[in-house]
Amino acid sequence: MAVNLSPLAGAGSQFFDDSGNPLTGGLLYSYAAGTTTPATTYTSNTGSVANPNPIILDSAGRPPNEVWLTNFNAYKFVLQNSTYVQIWSMDNISAIRSGGTQSYQTATSGQTVFTGLNYTTSNNSMQVFVNGLKKVITLQYIETNSTTITFLSGLTLNDIVEFVQ
Repeated sequence: MAVNLSPLAGAGSQFFDDSGNPLTGGLLYSYAAGTTTPATTYTSNTGSVANPNPIILDSAGRPPNEVWLTNFNAYKFVLQNSTYVQIWSMDNISAIRSGGTQSYQTATSGQTVFTGLNYTTSNNSMQVFVNGLKKVITLQYIETNSTTITFLSGLTLNDIVEFVQ
């Protein structure tokens, strides 16, 4: 299984309460993006050992292991203190990818169709971002064919669309 480091809680991360104290015994939950469906994170780049869910932070407010994410999946993280009070929630977090290719296009007003790509459809080999925000296939865009992405609603003039494979 291909995994890459999480940009949130990846390696050496430390979490704090609202007073700036280490979040001793804090709880870091991981879910599939936009849901409350638990999603697995991993302890290393092998992707063979799952972290517990939630990850319980140590006395310094750090996860006991690194946090690695499955490539091409977006996650939601929820951080709570040790008494289950939510501190924050962050959605649409994707792994830090190494390698691969990126291309950028600037949208015209109302543009939905973007061409000039070259990828394999239906295997999650493409990630699409608009102005840095990850978009969800079938909810926000479709893979028209191996060279074209079509958004379900028109973009705004000068939106920056990033294609990552």
